[in-house]
Amino acid sequence: MVSEAPPFWWKDRDWRAWLLAPIAKLYGFVAGRRLKRARRLPMPVPVICVGNFTVGGAGKTPTVIALARAAAAKGLKVGVLSRGYGGTMDRTTVIDPHHHRARDVGDEPLLIAREALVVISRRRVEGARRLIEEGVDLILLDDGFQSAALLFDYALMVVDTRRGIGNGFIIPAGPVRAPTQLQLSFATALLKVGNGVAADPFIRSAARSGKPVFEAAIRPVEPNRIASQKVLAFAGIADPGKFYETVRGLGAEIVETRSFGDHYYLSADEMEEILAVAEAKGLTIVTTAKDAARLQGEGGIAERLLEKLVVVDVEMAFDSPSVPGQIIDQAIASFRKRRTG
Repeated sequence: MVSEAPPFWWKDRDWRAWLLAPIAKLYGFVAGRRLKRARRLPMPVPVICVGNFTVGGAGKTPTVIALARAAAAKGLKVGVLSRGYGGTMDRTTVIDPHHHRARDVGDEPLLIAREALVVISRRRVEGARRLIEEGVDLILLDDGFQSAALLFDYALMVVDTRRGIGNGFIIPAGPVRAPTQLQLSFATALLKVGNGVAADPFIRSAARSGKPVFEAAIRPVEPNRIASQKVLAFAGIADPGKFYETVRGLGAEIVETRSFGDHYYLSADEMEEILAVAEAKGLTIVTTAKDAARLQGEGGIAERLLEKLVVVDVEMAFDSPSVPGQIIDQAIASFRKRRTG
């Protein structure tokens, strides 16, 4: 079983975090200077950035999907720009969800492409221009807040309440991507996801600085699908434990788990082992939509595993259902104000 969890000192400071603090200070200086001095290129359509303050999963993908749906409901053609993390393509590409594999374009962009037009590009300005060529009315930037390549009309920063900002230190001493107060100054609003308490001090600080704080939770799309079943649950995401909690919350009994690193591609042997254990013990195999996306188009044993498993799909549920639409409206208003001077 493979696990690539973040270093444990990213959660609670110990001597390792303090030992790495000088390197973190240098990293923070460089990242902070980029945020402050970067030339952010404006686009001829509104740009909404969905980012987070730290590395690791916070719920950006379901947030992007929720905003894409809200934009579509307003009659807008929305385009999503992603770096394509986890994929091998290094050229700017419009994703075809029926043709591309996660191995090529990344698992998260492939999921989003089921909902909206998605372009992947290592060069964000080039990717944004490709979306403009495709005739989009609005761009959703999936991550990219710290790159400061594009001018944002709205920056929504997603915060996982289970993790918060970890030990508060910058990479590599902690999970923070750049000085937090500096990041906060460039954010428009925060989205607090879940009912944990780890993020509370930071959220209070953000609220005191005048930043709006919205609340949401990640909820299963089909809550009764695996109720009362005995399952083998596997996940290759930033926080497999969060997925296992979701599975238990759906009324399933987890008998076996297999945890892997984020964006991990299962080997043939690992897939065979999962299938064999599930069959021997009479278990239903369950996994995340991201993990299932990495199996699609791979053929062979991957296709057999896909046929056997149940995907526990989730969505971002805002406490106030009108919030995604409000974010779209505010981004458009900010864009018009910037265009008219």
